[in-house]
Amino acid sequence: MHGPNFDYMPDVGPKEEGMSGRVNSKDKTMTAKTFIQSSKTRILYLTLLSSITAAAPLIGADNAATKEAEHAHAGHPQAAAPAKLVQLVRDATKQFVDVNAATAAGYQPFLGCVSGPDNGAMGNHYVNGPLVGDGILDASRPEVLIYEPSGGGLQLVGVEFVVIADTWLAHHDSPPVLEGQSFQFVSSPNRYGLPAHFELHVWAWRDNPNGAFVDWNNEVSCEGQ
Repeated sequence: MHGPNFDYMPDVGPKEEGMSGRVNSKDKTMTAKTFIQSSKTRILYLTLLSSITAAAPLIGADNAATKEAEHAHAGHPQAAAPAKLVQLVRDATKQFVDVNAATAAGYQPFLGCVSGPDNGAMGNHYVNGPLVGDGILDASRPEVLIYEPSGGGLQLVGVEFVVIADTWLAHHDSPPVLEGQSFQFVSSPNRYGLPAHFELHVWAWRDNPNGAFVDWNNEVSCEGQ
């Protein structure tokens, strides 16, 4: 007695597309290698992306700082504007660049060219006596004009404001201040033979490396006398 006739076919699993209907071991190896290479590429890409993302704030901060420094540098003047008193003096005394105009206005030479005790100089002082004695300080009317002797004549380099100490203190409780600049006190006796006084130099026409209101100017010399 015979049962139904079944054709036996071994189970080879799902068929792969191909001419033979089988998976080639070489194809499996290439597929694995391709997968591994693709994974490595993706991991590298993600690593680089993470690095760039993390660095972005730092790069942005550096760029911001650079731009800020460039902006500050661009807005910073190459040479500072002169102090207010320097500009006032320059405007008021440009008429005295020629020393003859100064003598015509009542300024007379006083002593000779004054050099510093260690370095620098003041120059030749042209003094207006009535202004020294009136006890008034006015930025547009300096008591003294200062000139440097040179081969081309006398060059206006600055001014000196002077007021006799007793005259000033008779009407004021403190030393004078002009446009924010404090005066120096010079006691008596002194090298100029003057009574005790307050004075302030303003180098309006010759730059002083030590400051526009320092007594001695290293850029002024008496050697051209």
